[in-house]
Amino acid sequence: MPTMWLTDNQKIGVIFCSGGGFFLIGGVLLFFDRAMLAMGNILFLIGLTIIIGPSKTLVFFARRQKAKGTAAFFAGLLLILLRWPLIGFVVELYGIFILFGDFLGTIAGFARNVPIIGPYIGMLVDRVGLGRRNAELPV
Repeated sequence: MPTMWLTDNQKIGVIFCSGGGFFLIGGVLLFFDRAMLAMGNILFLIGLTIIIGPSKTLVFFARRQKAKGTAAFFAGLLLILLRWPLIGFVVELYGIFILFGDFLGTIAGFARNVPIIGPYIGMLVDRVGLGRRNAELPV
């Protein structure tokens, strides 16, 4: 069996991030349950810190270009903890799109290669416009 390019600690970080995603989805499905949304956020932040390391995580959130996204993400987390889960989730979602918007094209390219549903995802990505930006440029 081929080994992955992740270390054991990074694999644990991926598990934390996945758990955070499941808790976030569960929190939304349970009509914005405050405890599940908060747990999902905490697990996601722990997983991200384990995957890329504490210093790179701090640098990622402290970049000047991403200041608005960082502020929105943490303001949304604070609103969730202060018992405003719907508004907090919307604010946090905005922050996530600002912070991780650069990765959407990469994720879309990876999703195109999924064996059975990849072509359908590719058609959806082309319609929405998340695919490769500036694909018509010669360089």
